[in-house]
Amino acid sequence: MSARRGKLRPAGTGRQELRLGPDGSAICRPCDGDEFLSAENVRILESWNTEQDPDVSIARARLEKGQSTVTHALIDTEERYLVVSGAGSVRIGTLDAETVGPGDVVFIPSGVTQTIRNIGEQDLVFYCICTPAFRAANYRSLPDRSD
Repeated sequence: MSARRGKLRPAGTGRQELRLGPDGSAICRPCDGDEFLSAENVRILESWNTEQDPDVSIARARLEKGQSTVTHALIDTEERYLVVSGAGSVRIGTLDAETVGPGDVVFIPSGVTQTIRNIGEQDLVFYCICTPAFRAANYRSLPDRSD
């Protein structure tokens, strides 16, 4: 049987491809050209956020040298950062800033304040894995936390 095509949410510019099998299986190929600058000052490429799988979303995040996200929280959404490359300083909740690098996972419970800063010489690249899937309505920008 041939695969059918689905839509990612948000659909981006339509260059992303989502192929769905009749059994619910899927292959998604995001296009680097669909990367956008988000409200929290990080470049985002939606890798997986589809109506067929509302329980999880995956996005590649990229912070340029010296940049940081604005302080924010996600309501009714847990988030994990999986660092792929670069070096960052992450602050979540009441924890002190912690240096993170490739292979590190950061878990951010629902409603907890978060920010990450690129402290390396190259782009900081990490995947944001949200449960349930990320919805813009759940995003809250917050005042920066003072040290």
